[in-house]
Amino acid sequence: MDTAADIAERLRRARFRAWHRGTREADYMIGGFLDRYGAEWTADELAWFEALLDEDDVDVMAWALQTQTVPAALAGAQMTLMQRLDYVEITR
Repeated sequence: MDTAADIAERLRRARFRAWHRGTREADYMIGGFLDRYGAEWTADELAWFEALLDEDDVDVMAWALQTQTVPAALAGAQMTLMQRLDYVEITR
């Protein structure tokens, strides 16, 4: 079982990976999603996000924009939240 410290460390690593994707668009989409919902995640939900981070940005963005079918392993409530895109705040 994950301790609170374990989950906090996993979130810290996930936050770095989410905000350093290589393109600003992916950073806002994936990093913004973590910032909006990550504090509420269970260990299983965090594991889902960690699996998402292993995917290519173009695929993640296409799934979030609903221009490609989401793989069964990543489909579900969290992807539905990501597809709302209401968490993306672009500052200038």
